Amino acid sequence: MAALTDSAMKKTNVYIDGFNLYYGIRKTPYRWLDPLQLCQRILHGRNIHRLRYFTARVKARGPDNSIIRRQQTYLRALQTLPNVEIHFGAFLVSRTRMKVASPHPGGPATVEVIKTEEKGSDVNIASYLLLDAFRRDVETAVIISNDSDLVTPIDLVRSEFGLDVIVLNPHKNPSAELRRAATMVHQIRKGVLGSSQFPPQL
Repeated sequence: MAALTDSAMKKTNVYIDGFNLYYGIRKTPYRWLDPLQLCQRILHGRNIHRLRYFTARVKARGPDNSIIRRQQTYLRALQTLPNVEIHFGAFLVSRTRMKVASPHPGGPATVEVIKTEEKGSDVNIASYLLLDAFRRDVETAVIISNDSDLVTPIDLVRSEFGLDVIVLNPHKNPSAELRRAATMVHQIRKGVLGSSQFPPQL
């Protein structure tokens, strides 16, 4: 735990993989999450210089557009936080044919499905992480994600700039690749999620 509390005055930037975080906590009742509170609790009150949130604007897959309204509400809540910047990738919806896992005898071997993909967040996180390091706008980086695609930028920031990179993992099973690359990996527990919620009314 000492690594979380040492050098508390260092300029700390947080990089949040919005979709990765959402899928990590969506089965909990704690989706109204205040990420600034979360980081301050885990990092013991460390002053957050900049909070970058990476996501994509979702699209409805049918007539129900409540998913769009929920995301818009959450993004407005994020914008009440100091020093927050929201960066958008792309959200793609397409029809494609995929193989049936266990086709019935005489039945179709493929089925048409609606496929959704979020594109760009991992590249955007890597880009801003390296840009901030190059500009000396960060001294300690905190990444909220369990995406092993971030291993290379983490390696570069540590080896080329000598910065600590702390990964806060929102998923049950932390990536072994991230554990090897980061200065340290901290599991986000339900208790700290529950105590890091936005107020019901903003």
